[in-house]
Amino acid sequence: MPVLNPADVSEFLTYGEYGFALSRYSGTWVGFKAVSETVESARSINLQPDRDFSYPELPAYPGGLHIRRADLPSPEIETRIRAKIKAVRAFDEANPIDRRIYDVEAAKFGFVTTGKGHLDLMEALRLLGLDEVTCRRLGIDIYKVGMVWPLARPEALRFMGGKDEVLVVEEKRGIIESQLKEYFYDWPGTKPKMMVGKYDSEGEPLIPWTVELSPLMLVPIVPARLDGFFPAESLPAKAAALLAQPPKLINVPGANRTPYFCSGCPHNTSTKLPEGSEAKSGIGCHVMASWMDRNTSGYAQMGGEGVTWTAASQFNGGKHVFQNLGEGTWYHSGSLAIRQAVAARTNITYKILYNDAVAMTGGQPVDGPVRVTGIAQTCRAEGVERIALVSDDIDKFSRADFPVGTTFHDRAEMDLVQRELRDIKGVTILIYEQTCATEKRRRRKRGTLEDPKKFAFINDLVCEGCGDCSVESNCLSVEPKETVFGRKRKINLSSCNKDFSCLNGFCPSFVTIEGGARRKKRPAGLDRAALLAQLPAPDLPSLDKPFDLLVTGVGGTGVVTVGALITMAAHLEGKGSSVLDFTGFAQKFGTGLSYIRLSNAPEHLNQVRIDQAAADAVIGCDVVVSSAPKASAHYRAGTKIVLNRAEMPTGDLVLRRDADLMAGVREQQIAAAVGPENLAGFNANEAAEALLGDAVLANVMMLGFAWQKGLVPVSGMALDQAIELNGVAIEKNHLALVIGRAMAVDPALVSQFYTEAEETEETLEQMIEHRAAFLAGYQDADYALRYTETLGKFRSLLPVDSCDALTVAAAKSLFKLMAYKDEFEVARLMTGDHFKDQIDQEFEGDFRVNYHRAPPVLARKKDARGRPVKMAFGPWLRPALSLLTRGKRLRGSRFNPFGYHEEARLHRSLLAWFEAALTTVSTHYSSEKHSSCLQILNAPMEIRGYGPVRLDAAKKHQASAERLLKTL
Repeated sequence: MPVLNPADVSEFLTYGEYGFALSRYSGTWVGFKAVSETVESARSINLQPDRDFSYPELPAYPGGLHIRRADLPSPEIETRIRAKIKAVRAFDEANPIDRRIYDVEAAKFGFVTTGKGHLDLMEALRLLGLDEVTCRRLGIDIYKVGMVWPLARPEALRFMGGKDEVLVVEEKRGIIESQLKEYFYDWPGTKPKMMVGKYDSEGEPLIPWTVELSPLMLVPIVPARLDGFFPAESLPAKAAALLAQPPKLINVPGANRTPYFCSGCPHNTSTKLPEGSEAKSGIGCHVMASWMDRNTSGYAQMGGEGVTWTAASQFNGGKHVFQNLGEGTWYHSGSLAIRQAVAARTNITYKILYNDAVAMTGGQPVDGPVRVTGIAQTCRAEGVERIALVSDDIDKFSRADFPVGTTFHDRAEMDLVQRELRDIKGVTILIYEQTCATEKRRRRKRGTLEDPKKFAFINDLVCEGCGDCSVESNCLSVEPKETVFGRKRKINLSSCNKDFSCLNGFCPSFVTIEGGARRKKRPAGLDRAALLAQLPAPDLPSLDKPFDLLVTGVGGTGVVTVGALITMAAHLEGKGSSVLDFTGFAQKFGTGLSYIRLSNAPEHLNQVRIDQAAADAVIGCDVVVSSAPKASAHYRAGTKIVLNRAEMPTGDLVLRRDADLMAGVREQQIAAAVGPENLAGFNANEAAEALLGDAVLANVMMLGFAWQKGLVPVSGMALDQAIELNGVAIEKNHLALVIGRAMAVDPALVSQFYTEAEETEETLEQMIEHRAAFLAGYQDADYALRYTETLGKFRSLLPVDSCDALTVAAAKSLFKLMAYKDEFEVARLMTGDHFKDQIDQEFEGDFRVNYHRAPPVLARKKDARGRPVKMAFGPWLRPALSLLTRGKRLRGSRFNPFGYHEEARLHRSLLAWFEAALTTVSTHYSSEKHSSCLQILNAPMEIRGYGPVRLDAAKKHQASAERLLKTL
């Protein structure tokens, strides 16, 4: 089969045209190499006129060269293939697709290139100063191959003849190189004195075939081959200078930007497993469960799900496994995987995850008539007896439409159903039905699906920051909230897709707001024209050589739009521009990188990817992505970077409640890599919300900031035109661009409406005073005095040089234990003005507040973890809570009705234990024991949550602290 290898998107048009003509003439399939670096890129191109092809006359082949109605297997097919290849060669000779780049007569040295490797070579030559004029002077020519197989023999041999040396540059295997060697042996004519490619003349590896080529990879190879012919050019020295400063990769430990399930994604629930079980992955979004601590592993091609387990089960005693399988994959070929498992009597449960969309690639409808009922009926026809259907809305299904014996369950029963199925020998089926959360969001925006007037909201004073809501929901919209009392949780109402599984977290801090609407945030009312008048024109970089601009950000937040606006603006000015968006799973809130290359004209751009240590400028729309190895590989000393300082949550913050983005450390390391004078930034998300009412405009604001700093070599008028052509929120984007420019010139220009918040830490005295005041409201003044006196005594016994750090830890932990959130305190905080004001700031209209709690007497139903299931209580509960608040005077007395259950007893014992621990630490402290003392004092901060969550935490962390106390 002939194979064409286009170098860039412009050749997709010309080579595509060529391939169709070739196929029609020769009767062959024509291969078309498409690599991600080309397919995922866009660039400005000069369109070529349609090509007029010549169709040479060939001797008629009996029956013709094209497909027959009935071709039985026979040697005739092979015979006809020989005739087809002959036709391919004839067509290529009549319509050459290979070309000489310079066509230098009597050239000493030649390069043979193809596809992306051609662009890599041309960029390497540019970096080495070997432009067309220099190549002609030295006698260097380049032969670009368009059809890599079969190679055009006469033209290739004519190019090779008389050369002192030829270097073949191609990706992966040496397909062209091996054909040339065959031609040299089989055909007469002059040959080059030497030809090298994958190996040099000594048989040592030269151009790698196991990794992806890049210009910098070729930079040391090319001079090494040319230096023997042109020593006066000092090419090895130039190569050494180009490679002298390798990039300093930034790799900050802690939270990373990894793709994750969307907020409210069905897979948050469907991929959960009972304790002790394991699952295998496959094709689809559900593959992300494999990096979410869900005991899920492995990969499988479509139709191969469970096949490896069928083989493995012959050697593991027939152990059981769950196999995840999307409904699109099931329809494609996954049903065959189930068939083979039934035939092999494999002990496996297929979890068919029906999400009503091909979510991984953007929410397309599933090809074919796939229905839940059809899946169930087909599985029964394949011989599966036990079938269970689980759904978030199970009542919408008619039992009569399903095979006899199918059971129906609400998703709350997911764990119990899986436990049952894993104990049944053979193949069982669990169909989990819930619409893709992102698809739900689209449908709600389009008005094709009802958007429930219901919102989850968290009282941060009641929240303990235990993370149980994240354990239950695995949801990115449950975000950290930093408060004076430590890290709590909040619901990001902008990204929440209203799955509400977070309500299952064992915590009374959750309420639902029903019947109202989110209060719309009003833009600040900035005058764009007046702001523009105060902004000077920036000094933009020249384009005497290509300009490399990297944009980093979070998938799904519009980071790709920034690249699109810049490249469109350059195109409108007649400049050369290309953009390569490396997104992958980025739409699932992973890393997004846009490589933008700009030049005076399209023909001055070679490859689309920015090479290592080659970025001239960076628009960092996310601090985590901007400080990751993938991005920092392109930095060098002098790279100019503008950075969005906003801290956007990652999946690690869902999995680990105290994960730290370490934004300050990340910014420091970026500054160290490029030079502090080359780094500037601000919190664009905060500014966008305050000034425009929507954080989604932060990336365009960053674009304006970068342009004003002189990092985007296109005109402001062209950027404005690009925004107009984009056609989305035009006025807001225009204003966002101008605000970004103003922030770059002087933030005071918008200070009337917004001032960037400064982080300030409480002093030790302020911390103690603040907490004492809170405890006075919690109980009374005497109780607050007990707090301050205990800390004063503790502090007085410590050495002066160590007392502050230890007292800070003691103050936080003692306060936490003394402010234990019993029923009286939760009632006080839920009915207080602080929480009411928060609700009123976020919501408007005629709404009601529902409370979600698990009272010990009423909540008798247990969940999968054996914990009481929470119940919803209407607005009538608020007066009862107000009344309950007055009962705080009963604390510590035998009349306290809540003082006898296990958690209350634990509270009293923990407080007494910690007060004793304070005495032990203060009397036995030494500098050698400082670390152990800090761990003891911080232990209560890890005892978070309510009910069983708190009890489990206390057992773990109190025991750990006790062991350390014994060492003092």
